[in-house]
Amino acid sequence: MGPRVVRNGPHWAERDQPVPAEAPFVASVHPVADHATDEASAPAEGDATPALALAGFSQAYGESWVLRELATELPAGRTLAVIGPNGAGKSTLLRVIATLLRPTAGAVSVFGCELPRQAWKLRGRIGYLGHAALLYRDLGAAENLRFHARLFGLPDDGAPRIEELLERVGLAHRVTTRVGEMSAGMIQRLAICRALLHQPELLILDEPLANLDPAGAESVAPLLGPAPGRSRILVTHDVAAALAGADRVLALDRDGGVAFDQEAARVDPERARAIYSEAPLSR
Repeated sequence: MGPRVVRNGPHWAERDQPVPAEAPFVASVHPVADHATDEASAPAEGDATPALALAGFSQAYGESWVLRELATELPAGRTLAVIGPNGAGKSTLLRVIATLLRPTAGAVSVFGCELPRQAWKLRGRIGYLGHAALLYRDLGAAENLRFHARLFGLPDDGAPRIEELLERVGLAHRVTTRVGEMSAGMIQRLAICRALLHQPELLILDEPLANLDPAGAESVAPLLGPAPGRSRILVTHDVAAALAGADRVLALDRDGGVAFDQEAARVDPERARAIYSEAPLSR
């Protein structure tokens, strides 16, 4: 029997089922204005503090271990691509980094802040795009974004930023359209706006181009790409895109262990593709 799993209470974001419309990304958001006292604890410019550091990190659901002894480090301003077959624990890893799940074992830190103890320092610095849109179905596009802008304490309820983002993702003509009336691709574009709204230092992206047609993917790619002062952690099944767009690649095997962890330029594309067909290891 493994060690007891530490839970963070009955939080909806810890479950795999779809998030109900009445529960967007609220519990994990603290207004930017509330973080004035955090500036002294934030890494200074030029600081070598990594954007992400994992050391002996493992995660379990009940008695089932889904991630095993992960260790890696991502310098600030760089991109980490996480690849691996279905069920390898990629989305679970991202939810831990986004402060939505408490680590079961080992050490996880983001910008030098230890999780879960210092998670409150990070939530205004993270933009999370997961499988659930985290939007209110009964609110329109702009209403949803204004709601999140208020949570982050953006000036003028984020009006200029909201207008800019909706224009860039091709939703300027859908400002008042309710989320419940949108297609899956439109909802994904609006969720991207939500994740980018407060200009986060760390973007956590779980298959960000899901549900997008080629034109939609092309329109959002510049918004989600590398930018000065931005770190990124990206889950994708597109091996070619991962190798082209990342600085480092963390590959997980079917048992949630590390298949390899290398600089992207040194990864053999055939080796990366092979992890999708390899049998689970006996542990």
